[in-house]
Amino acid sequence: MDRRGEKNLGEDDDLDRRRLTRRAMIVGGVQTVAFGAIAARLYQLQVVDGQRLRVLADGNRISARPLLPRRGRILDRSGRVLASNIERFRVWIRPGDRSRMRSSLQRLAPLIGLSTRDIDGLIDKAAAQPRHRSLLVRSDVDFQTIAQIGLRAPELPGIETDVAFDRAYAYGLATGHVVGHTGSVGRPAMDDDRYLKLPDARVGKMGVELGLENDLSGEAGETRFEIDARGDTVRVIAETDAVPGRDVVLTIDAGLQQRVLERLSSEARAAAVVLDVETGEVTVMASVPTYDPNALTVNFTEAAFAELERNPHKPLVNRAIAGLYPPGSTFKMVTALAALEAGVITTRDTVTCNGAFAFAGETFKCWNRGGHGPVDLAEAIRKSCDVYFYDLAERLGVDRIAAMAKTLGLGQTYSCGLGGQKDGLIPTTGWKLATKGERWLRGETILAGIGQGYVLTTPLQLAVMTARLATGRAVVPSLLRMESGPRPEGSIFPPLTVAAAGLEAVRHAMIGVVHAPDGTGSNAALDLGEVLIAGKTGTSQVWSSAREAPPRDDRYELRDHALFVSFFPAAQPRYAVSLVVEHGGSGGQTAAPLVRDIARMVLADAALAAAAVERAQ
Repeated sequence: MDRRGEKNLGEDDDLDRRRLTRRAMIVGGVQTVAFGAIAARLYQLQVVDGQRLRVLADGNRISARPLLPRRGRILDRSGRVLASNIERFRVWIRPGDRSRMRSSLQRLAPLIGLSTRDIDGLIDKAAAQPRHRSLLVRSDVDFQTIAQIGLRAPELPGIETDVAFDRAYAYGLATGHVVGHTGSVGRPAMDDDRYLKLPDARVGKMGVELGLENDLSGEAGETRFEIDARGDTVRVIAETDAVPGRDVVLTIDAGLQQRVLERLSSEARAAAVVLDVETGEVTVMASVPTYDPNALTVNFTEAAFAELERNPHKPLVNRAIAGLYPPGSTFKMVTALAALEAGVITTRDTVTCNGAFAFAGETFKCWNRGGHGPVDLAEAIRKSCDVYFYDLAERLGVDRIAAMAKTLGLGQTYSCGLGGQKDGLIPTTGWKLATKGERWLRGETILAGIGQGYVLTTPLQLAVMTARLATGRAVVPSLLRMESGPRPEGSIFPPLTVAAAGLEAVRHAMIGVVHAPDGTGSNAALDLGEVLIAGKTGTSQVWSSAREAPPRDDRYELRDHALFVSFFPAAQPRYAVSLVVEHGGSGGQTAAPLVRDIARMVLADAALAAAAVERAQ
């Protein structure tokens, strides 16, 4: 072979090698890209999406069932149980496949009374949810039946049992409004907690059950199961116990509360509050008509609830905290203190009452059409002279009256563990402009000065006002019992920013309301020797104003409200009472005797308690 041939052969070999190299590079590149893609996908699955996919995988093999916590009990001040729990047994089924589910339910049917229609309905429900999620079959099964289900467990694949709790209220009607009741969860609340979506989840709906929900509810637990492809439980993976709710001890005296309600039962609508002025503890909070919370829990029926809703007297309303009433003459101490603080009057200054007060072409009438003649502050409170307070209000202006009302605790709610409180209304010039777009009229100030017009209060607020008048301190009400043990020396409340001399003058006048010959509240006198009671009557109008003659129509809804506020013993105040009888007429004739009887009950209980402590020592 000549040199030219050898050269051609060499060139061909080089060409083949280059082609082979290019092919290898292409194959290698493809492999690199492929392996890179695989690696990227593995990284995506294991690192980026790993947690999410593990959750999904667990969701296919792991099932969780929440464990409802035992709700905390509610006790009265003496440890008597007001609200407790009753165990109730439930039956569940883990659906699996349809044929197995139907077979288990058919075997279960004779034990718990399932009909064919019930079984079909449960199977339809199961089809609409994940196979591994348990379905509630019955929520009110007795213990004997649960025991039988346990004995026949091998014949009932997928059937499980657990315990739930119903709420029971030992004092029923007596403490219905205070304790309140629980009920099913509203849809908005379900978004906050998945446990609240359970069919037997319950939350507080009224009273302390609502106000102290976070304390009473506890924390749900959970049992986690591993399940197989058929939906059968393989093993329990983990179990977190439910944390029971906290027991709460109230300041209410259940026995005294019961007796007060019995005394008020002759009235169609009424409310009373008894407050310990030293501690702020509410010992009685009564509202008539009342309701039995058991009717809305253990014995709940739609018919019973509808009957309560239709009742024209609104038994579900706690009038002690949500009833809004013009305070009438019980408000006159507010106007008197505001005038003393502002220097508008002294305790000795007099106003002459001729039975009416003329202002801007209008006439505002006194309840005593014949007039009271010249009266000073003490006489005006004692005799409840409207003209005296019309005159003070016109000179003061509504904003200074409102400031004193706020100082004495009106027009506000209190964080005392009770849901459903109403603010009431203490009007000001700014309030009217902001809410109605109108200027305040001076004639409206005259009505506000005697607790009429726009002024609205609750019985709880009136009890707080009375406690602050009695002590000169910013008493705050509480429904939660203080820790047992010796009380700290001195008051737990700060002093009011009100002159002591003015408070003393008002307190002296309130004693005269009950014990002076010309007082309007003589029917509240205790007849207990040297134990005196201080008080103030109130008769608030439900028709338009003091500028008009009262209607001659004697329909119930048009009658005046009867009010009385008091503190006792007058020499060393310990308790304050406020009472409202809706459409009860005269405060002196209707409300004062009721307060007298309540005061006697309170003092009798206090004496018994003191004697018991003395014996124990």
